[in-house]
Amino acid sequence: MGRLWVGLGALAGLGAVAMAAFAAHGLAWLDPKALHMVESAVQMQGWHALALLAAGIWAPRGGRWADAAGFAFTAGIVLFCGSVYAFALQGIVAAGVAPAGGTLLMIGWAMLGISAVRAR
Repeated sequence: MGRLWVGLGALAGLGAVAMAAFAAHGLAWLDPKALHMVESAVQMQGWHALALLAAGIWAPRGGRWADAAGFAFTAGIVLFCGSVYAFALQGIVAAGVAPAGGTLLMIGWAMLGISAVRAR
């Protein structure tokens, strides 16, 4: 599964850079509060793209816990960042989705830590 996490991490990183460029050059029409939300989501996406890369590189030693962290990071990025982008850019409210995604991101970090403690 390590290759999957590295691939998804690279894709998430690509998306974060693309969204950062879009925010910097194409969102002048957006109100400052919404633009700040986009920038925060980009930052979270970028950090968790790196977390996915780490989970992928660590997966051969970290086992199931590292893979579980990869699942949590992936779902967390989609739910948290996706819902923040949807709200900031289109006003789409998905109640509870961002907190669920943020919780998954935190759980992913906990699972990655557990994978280090339990490493083979």
